[in-house]
Amino acid sequence: MTQTTPAQSRRERQKALLRAELLEAAHELVKEEGYEGLTIRKLAQRVGYAPMSVYSYFADKHAILLALAEDAFETLARRMEQDVPAEPLAALRKIMEEYAVFALENPNEYRTVFMTFMTRDPEELGGRNATEMEELESRNPALRILLKRVQACIDAGIFKGDAHAISTLLWSCSHGAISLQITRPSYPFGEPGKFLRTAMKVTLAGLMAQDVEALVPPEERR
Repeated sequence: MTQTTPAQSRRERQKALLRAELLEAAHELVKEEGYEGLTIRKLAQRVGYAPMSVYSYFADKHAILLALAEDAFETLARRMEQDVPAEPLAALRKIMEEYAVFALENPNEYRTVFMTFMTRDPEELGGRNATEMEELESRNPALRILLKRVQACIDAGIFKGDAHAISTLLWSCSHGAISLQITRPSYPFGEPGKFLRTAMKVTLAGLMAQDVEALVPPEERR
């Protein structure tokens, strides 16, 4: 069995630190300039590296966006798991509120990850990259928390039906309301927080009033 030498361990730690520095700089660029502002050249300038050095850590812009998306999902999941109420419906409302707050606090990052990158056609991304993005979506920790909270509501008799379908409808309605807030700021939605809470209240009421059937057979879900 090959053992890692101290020198190799130091190199690996240094590489991990440099990659983290690049990723943090990528987050900053997206927050400041949005999707179009993130380029290999600008990223290299931000951290004081030569552009070719960036390619040692990320093969292309797509690889950076994958890493940003994974970071965003993990950050969102951590927020969702903080101070969770014991009552199932309150716990579900809490994570949906955290989702909305995250989006409104980070509109450029939300637009980049959830409204630009993650909505691109897999055929456009091509082969290995499309597969990587599908795998990222399938292991999204924030989505797993949503499914868990919805299942808890089903177990408590609050919802009836398919947990995946209910979660998908909840996410779709939330994403739609949030996306409109971000892309149509001049529309008279009123106070953003109140609008989103009202939208979620209406969505939850509709879901609680019926038995929600599966949208697709379980075997066809990714």
